[in-house]
Amino acid sequence: MPRSTFYRWKNRYKQEGEAGLVNKSTASKHQPNQTPPEIVEKVLYLRRKYHLGPIRIVWYLQRYHQIKISDAGVYRILRRHGVSRLPGRVGRRKVHTKRYEKRVPGHHIQIDVKFLRFVDTSGRSVRRFQYTAIDDATRIRALKIYERHTQKNAIDFVDHVIGKFPFRLHTIQTDRGHEFQAKFHWHVEDKGIRHRYIKPRTPQLNGKVERSHRTDQDEFYQLLSYVDDVDLNKKLVEWENFYNFYRPHGAFNGNTPYEALRVKLQ
Repeated sequence: MPRSTFYRWKNRYKQEGEAGLVNKSTASKHQPNQTPPEIVEKVLYLRRKYHLGPIRIVWYLQRYHQIKISDAGVYRILRRHGVSRLPGRVGRRKVHTKRYEKRVPGHHIQIDVKFLRFVDTSGRSVRRFQYTAIDDATRIRALKIYERHTQKNAIDFVDHVIGKFPFRLHTIQTDRGHEFQAKFHWHVEDKGIRHRYIKPRTPQLNGKVERSHRTDQDEFYQLLSYVDDVDLNKKLVEWENFYNFYRPHGAFNGNTPYEALRVKLQ
């Protein structure tokens, strides 16, 4: 042992007794690069409340709080607090299909139905059906909830989408569910829009609308408390507007769907 080390321990023993012989951290108490507590709190809130990933947390903090932090910094915060993995997610699923994207807004619209189940205040099960349309090029969406799952409602929804989207529709793509059969098909064709079915048992061909339904579940429905008098469509319109105009989208490096539309129209 070097003589200097011996005298250092001797002096610590004189000053502090046996407590001075315990090894102490040599890390600096002042760490100028440490993330401020208020930013850590916002990161953890976005993770636990909305189940956002590191990249999306970065976009939200920059867009709505003017806070700049790297995705690596966000990940370190999540790992340090034990929330680096989301509940119910086990790794990444294997992707079997090649990703694609149409370049022209309105050229390709995917439509599907999300089945909803709620429990009202009396404990009775309540079923609802969210009809969803998403534009392949911009990810702009139209949403509407119906109490029944029928061709009549599917036709009503298509008319709603035509009036809602800010561009002409060229092709609508659906699965072969009963709500998209003959009456629906010919109604779409009569509107001058092509209707195309995906192959049986290939939901990945409607992958964008399927993925958007998972976003609905994670960021909208898991925060919704259903009661008898809730106006689901009113709440859904608010969520739709947020999704289209304010929510940073991963496909566009943090831009919103309507910001993507403006870029594509330039």
